[in-house]
Amino acid sequence: MKFSQFMREWLYGEDGYYTEYHEIGKGGDFFTAVSTTPLFGGAIAKHIITLIKQGKLSQNAQILEIGAHRGYLLADIVQFLYTFEPSLIELLEFAIYEPQSKLRTIQKEYMKDSFGDAIKFRHYSKLEEIESEEGFIVANEILDAFPCDLVYKETMARVEDFKIEWGEMDPFCKTIAKKYGLQKGEIARGYEEFASQLYRCYDKAHFLTFDYGDKEPRNDFSIRVYTKHHVFPLFDEKLDLKRAYKRSDITYDVNFSHVKDTFEGAGWQESFYKTQLAALIDFGIMDILQEILDKKGFDIYKQELEKVKILIHPSQMGERFKAISFSKG
Repeated sequence: MKFSQFMREWLYGEDGYYTEYHEIGKGGDFFTAVSTTPLFGGAIAKHIITLIKQGKLSQNAQILEIGAHRGYLLADIVQFLYTFEPSLIELLEFAIYEPQSKLRTIQKEYMKDSFGDAIKFRHYSKLEEIESEEGFIVANEILDAFPCDLVYKETMARVEDFKIEWGEMDPFCKTIAKKYGLQKGEIARGYEEFASQLYRCYDKAHFLTFDYGDKEPRNDFSIRVYTKHHVFPLFDEKLDLKRAYKRSDITYDVNFSHVKDTFEGAGWQESFYKTQLAALIDFGIMDILQEILDKKGFDIYKQELEKVKILIHPSQMGERFKAISFSKG
């Protein structure tokens, strides 16, 4: 089978890695910005408030998270919206798109435990179910979770009995490889359908996502497996592919030029593309830290500052992770 089919089964097939709840952070396989500090969600909340004050987003819009895991990010956004602009909580609607039924149950319980009936909350199992006038869509690290194919010169990877073999490239991969001058690396599958489906969900919308990658392809393999914070390149001799299958996370660097072209091809307009460092600074994460210093004192401020450094320091997530945003209407 094509590597993209193998990866889809790995992550989303029966008993796939993403069909079950996995702890993120120290006790899990990897860290994310969300598991590092709630201030990541706080910065996004400030960005939402800015859009509302600028007249670019309605007070009655829907705030939708995609790839919500347990629901931590959306909950952080709700909590900080309440802290900064309490009246918005009664006006905005909050929602999660989650195709996995087990995760929907976990998310529903978490949001109920966190907010009870204080917020308007909805769940969607399909993007086609969403029909709203206006929305703000946030997704953290989902672009790297789309299945991908592996290409090397004029060939593409297939997997037979957990062994990678190389064969003729299909037309889609030929087109994408030629377009971006890709001789060696990953080609994501599904961006086009995702961007088009999302475009049809709202009359007016903003889409924001964070992930690792660049606008220029590396022309090298970045695909890797995460297990208990150990990273194994896919072609590492130490990696037992059969053992890792469905038990570990598998991911790769995002080609943001591919993302940009597919979203614009679906009708979206790019709002910005910048490093996570620049985006979080622009959103106001340093202002949140200043408020913590003023209201809670230096010790709490110092603790939160150390966590924020992981998000914005150039040697950690600050430069390697990028933020890209698109708008409609």
